[in-house]
Amino acid sequence: MRSTIIASVILAAVVAIPAAAQDTTHHAMAHRTGTRHARVSLASQAKISKDSAQTVALAQVAAGSTVKSSELEKEKGKLVYSFDITVPGQTGVEELNISAIDGSVVAHEHESAAKEAKEAKAEKAEKKPTKKAYKAKAATTDTTKKP
Repeated sequence: MRSTIIASVILAAVVAIPAAAQDTTHHAMAHRTGTRHARVSLASQAKISKDSAQTVALAQVAAGSTVKSSELEKEKGKLVYSFDITVPGQTGVEELNISAIDGSVVAHEHESAAKEAKEAKAEKAEKKPTKKAYKAKAATTDTTKKP
């Protein structure tokens, strides 16, 4: 009888500990998963699929156009699928923003090759840590210095 009670207590503890230890709040999950969670969170807010949004976007440009890149993002406070579309016989790309909520065209503009390159460079710089950030991290993790 005593061993049955002990086994029951151990089993209850094994089941309860992981559930109690797991913090599933938005803040904790965002902290654990970083930007990947942000994309998952945006995707969970979308009411239409990326494929549906792409169909809408391609209907706005000439036949034979192809999607060069796409992403789900918040743009000016709206959740949109952003598509860069190459059009046969044109330089640059057509950038279309399609509402991820109702599928409407939010924005449509032509980006020249120069403007597209400038945007790509800005996005790359945004994602790349600066030298100052590397130095700050190194200063906080340097174990060779003695207090």
